Amino acid sequence: MLIFDPNGSAYFFHLSRPSQKEWIDRIVCQRSTDGGMTYENPGTYMGLNPPKKQDKPWACADFTSSRWKNNIYVTWTQFDAYDSKLPGDSSNIMFSLSSDAGASWSDAMRINKLAGDCIDSSNSTEGAVPCVGPNGEIYVAWSVYDKIIFDRSLDGGATWLADDIEAGIQPGGWTYDIPDIFRCNGLPITGCDISNSPYRGNIYVNYSDIRQGANDADVFLIRSTDGGNSWSESIRVNDDPVGNGKQQFMSWMSVDRITGNIYIIYYDRRNFDDSRTEVFLARSTDGGAWFSNIRISEEPFKPVKGVFFGDYIGVDAHNDFAACIWQRLDGSKLSILYTGIDFIR
Repeated sequence: MLIFDPNGSAYFFHLSRPSQKEWIDRIVCQRSTDGGMTYENPGTYMGLNPPKKQDKPWACADFTSSRWKNNIYVTWTQFDAYDSKLPGDSSNIMFSLSSDAGASWSDAMRINKLAGDCIDSSNSTEGAVPCVGPNGEIYVAWSVYDKIIFDRSLDGGATWLADDIEAGIQPGGWTYDIPDIFRCNGLPITGCDISNSPYRGNIYVNYSDIRQGANDADVFLIRSTDGGNSWSESIRVNDDPVGNGKQQFMSWMSVDRITGNIYIIYYDRRNFDDSRTEVFLARSTDGGAWFSNIRISEEPFKPVKGVFFGDYIGVDAHNDFAACIWQRLDGSKLSILYTGIDFIR
């Protein structure tokens, strides 16, 4: 993944393969100070703990005026032994921070209390996307055992909750099948409103699941207005009829740091009776109570299951300009598309 810090530096986080025999043994960070034209090589890393495997890193920077301003935070999943079915092997959520623009990283810290298995499926702890609150709080949620689990740090990552909070349910778990998609996930994305909107401080978690049935995946949002102590019921983001047997899946969310508006992008099959797929963008200007949905792809695509489709879609918003990116699979032909939408003009 790629993030920027308040000073304009870019940070590219990715998995590692130091040799043919070794893989995903650490999380690598490469920094760019020229707008992404060049990146430091080989960069720095965190989480090295052989023989354990490190996977699915997500990061954020502190854009607030807190004492931790400019800190960079990373969360990811550590597997004792990837794809192991042994009951003694577990998956856990790890955390590391940098206070020197990515030059060095703190020792990886486990922050979850309930471990998952190592099968890389719904009973594994995955989907930890960190975000920062208005006063420098660090918030993160992940999925395991058909639930959304929430944790927070109020001291710059030094300590975390003694007991994780169950923020919501995810019937069917974070892995589910979508026809003609190689694999699909409903992993959560966590965001917080740090703007001066009426909803400043609200925490949001976006995810998808199959509570309406295996052939009717939907996109959801839960929110907290009290720092994560309590959570709303699930709010359905896609606005097609409930229970219509249409698939909406693999979403991503951005909370605008300037306006506080919420943007959620996702794949959608509401307009077809086969596997033709479009891309929609949902927008909320009232703290997630209601979403408008617009189709942003020009033409549908029809994928085939035998080609790896990728695991993610993307959106980032700033002052109500939404930058959207997605993967398109026409038969066996993969491509990446981008569009920018200015909601101010």
